[in-house]
Order: sequence, then C-alpha cells, then structure tokens
Amino acid sequence: QVQLVESGGGLVQAGGSLRLSCAASGIIFSSVAMGWYRQAPGKQREFVATITSGGITNYADFVKGRFTISRDNAKNTVYLQMNSLKPEDTAVYYCRTEWGFRDYWGQGTQVTVSS
Repeated sequence: QVQLVESGGGLVQAGGSLRLSCAASGIIFSSVAMGWYRQAPGKQREFVATITSGGITNYADFVKGRFTISRDNAKNTVYLQMNSLKPEDTAVYYCRTEWGFRDYWGQGTQVTVSS
C-alpha cells in the first residue's frame, strides 16, 4: 500500500533552518508529483510547495525565497529545506501525492518556530 512518512520537524528559533523529509513507498516515485502542505492550529491546511516528476517546482508566495523543495528518486524521498523560519511558519507539515486517482497524505511532522 502507499505510505508517506515525514520526518525532520522540531523546535527552532526564528531565523533558523530545518529540512523535512518525506519517504514514499508503494508508488513509482519517479513518475509522480509530490507536494508539501501545512496546517497551523485553528487554520485550514494550505499549499506550501510542489515538485513535478520532471523537477519543476512551484511555491506559495509566503515561502518563496526561503523554502526549497527537492527530490531524490533513488531514495524515493522528497525534501523541504526551510530557511529564515518565522513564528508564523509554525504548523504541522504534510507531504502529499496522487496515485491511482487517489490522494495520499503522510501523518505530518510538527514544526515550531519560537520568537
């Protein structure tokens, strides 16, 4: 079955960096787009970044220039490098993909940015 497992979250001070990872299984990873989303307390889940199977990236305006999405097809893993973190980046971060006309989400990893 399809599994997405995020890791790399934690507590960091404002201005710091974290790198999130999402390991995928049960899919042909190199053929799918992968995305990162986040959900802050009391807010709806929102789009952060995507990367296509060909490596084309797209970002939400609020992370442009600070976050970088990348993928390693040999490791079936997508990454989110987060720099210059702000307290408003505090959220649970999820990775997502589509496979067989279904959406799949990971369990999420908590990112907390202190001021």
